[in-house]
Amino acid sequence: MTVPSWTDLNLGATLPAVMLAIGTTLLLLVDVFLPKERRNLTAWLAMGGLVVSFVLTLATFNQQTTALMDMFIGDTFSSFMNMIVLVAAALTILISIDYMNRTGSARGEFWSLLLLSTAGVMFMSSANDLVVIFVALELLSIPLYVMAAFRSNNAKSEESGMKYFVLGAFASAFFVYGAALVFGATGTTNLTEIFAAVSSISAEGGASLAYLLVGAGLIVVALGFKVAVVPFHMWTPDVYEGAPTPVTAFMSVGAKIGGFAALLRVLVSALPTLTAGQAPDPVWMNTVMIISGLTMIVGNFVAVSQTNLKRMLAYSSIAHAGYILMAVAAAADPAQADAAAKAALVYLLSYTFTNLGAFAVVAAVEKNDGTGTDITDLTGLARSRPILAAMMAVFMLSLTGIPLTAGFTGKWFIFQSSIDAGLFPLAIVGVLTSVVSAYYYVRIIVTMYLLDGAGDPAQGATRAVNLALYISLAGTLVLGLFPILATNLTQAVTLVASVAP
Repeated sequence: MTVPSWTDLNLGATLPAVMLAIGTTLLLLVDVFLPKERRNLTAWLAMGGLVVSFVLTLATFNQQTTALMDMFIGDTFSSFMNMIVLVAAALTILISIDYMNRTGSARGEFWSLLLLSTAGVMFMSSANDLVVIFVALELLSIPLYVMAAFRSNNAKSEESGMKYFVLGAFASAFFVYGAALVFGATGTTNLTEIFAAVSSISAEGGASLAYLLVGAGLIVVALGFKVAVVPFHMWTPDVYEGAPTPVTAFMSVGAKIGGFAALLRVLVSALPTLTAGQAPDPVWMNTVMIISGLTMIVGNFVAVSQTNLKRMLAYSSIAHAGYILMAVAAAADPAQADAAAKAALVYLLSYTFTNLGAFAVVAAVEKNDGTGTDITDLTGLARSRPILAAMMAVFMLSLTGIPLTAGFTGKWFIFQSSIDAGLFPLAIVGVLTSVVSAYYYVRIIVTMYLLDGAGDPAQGATRAVNLALYISLAGTLVLGLFPILATNLTQAVTLVASVAP
C-alpha cells in the first residue's frame, strides 16, 4: 500500500471546504457550553465560519489543481460554486435567526447542520471521484433531512422530514448502484480515468458499454432527484411546504448547486464521449433534453394552480431546474461545453439571490404557527408594508426573467448556450414556458397591489430578515444591470480541460 505524500494530498486546495467542516465540529462543542439565553451567538459564530471559508475561497479562486490523490479538484468552477453556496448559507442564517426563535424551534445544532450541508455542497463541486461525490451527497442531504423536520411541534414539518429522508435514501441507493456499474465497466471511480476509458469502451461496445450506459443512467436518476427534475420531483411540494421556511429557502438553492455541480462534473468532464452506435452525440444528451423540456412544462403549468406560496415556489423551483438542465444538454456539444457550464453558473447565482429573497418575504409574513403562507395572505401588502411588497415584486419579475433583473441575465445565457448548441426546440420550450410563468408570478404582484385588503403586518420582517432582503435585492438588481460582473468571474471556467488526460 502506497502512503500518500503531502504533495499528493495538497491539503491547501481543500481548505475552504475542510475548514468549514472543522469549524462546524468546533461550533457543536461551543454550543454545548453556551447558556440558553445566548444561543443566538451560535448563529453569528456560524456566520463567522462562512466568512472564513469565503475568504479562503477567494484566496484560491484562480487555481487549477488536484488534491487528495486526484479525488478533489480545485478550479474556478468549484470556487464559483463555493461562493454561491456560502452566500446562500449566510442569507439563510439571517432569515432563520428570529424565525427559529419565534416559532419555538431555536436549537444550537441547527446552525451546525446548516454548515455541514454547506460543506457537503462544496465537496460535491470539487469532487473528481464517484466515491467523493457519494460521500458529499450524503453530507449535503442528511442534515437537510433533519432540518426539514426541525419544527418538532409541527406535524407537517415532521412529515416533510420523513418523506425527504425515505425518498432521498432511494436516490442514494440509485447512485451507489450506478457508480458500481460504472466501476465495473471502467475499472475506476476517478472521473479523469473514466474519461480516458470511455472512448474505447464506446467504440468496442459489448457488456462494458451496457454496464456504463445503465450506470450513467442510474447516476442521472440520483442527481435528478437531488435537483428536483421531472419525473423525480414528487417529493418537492410537500417537503417545501412542511419544512421551516428558512430550510426550504436553503434547500431550494443549496441542493441545486450541489446536484448540478456533480451532474456537470460527471456528464461533461467524465462522460462527454459516451456514445452508442454511429451517433456522434453523447447518449445522455437526448435524455437530458427530454427531462429538461418536461421539467419546464410540468413545473410552470402546475404552479399556475397553486394557492400556497411555498408550494408555488416549489413548482417554480422545479421549473428553474429545467432551465438549468438546458445548459447541461448544451454542454454535450464539445465546442459549447465550457460556455454552457458558465451559463449554468450565472443562472445559479442569479437564482440564489432571487429565490432566497422571495422566501425571505414568505418568512416575514408567516405566522408563528406556520400559517399565513397562502397567496391571499399577501392581499394589500403594498399598503401595510410598501417596501416589502416592492422587493417581492422585484423578485417575482426576476423569476419571470424580466430585463434589468438577475433572472433575465441568467435566462439570456441559458438560452444563448442552447441556441449556440443547436437545441432550438428546447430553447422554444424555454421561452414559451417563461411566458406561462409570468401568469403566476405577476399574480403575486396583483394580489399585493390591486386587491383590497388591510395588508399583513409582516411581524417576521425583523432587522436580520430585512438585511437578507436588502442583500438579495442588491444581488438581483446588480446582476441584472451589470451582468459583466458574473461573466468576469466565470471567464476561466473550463470543465473538460480540468480533467483532460
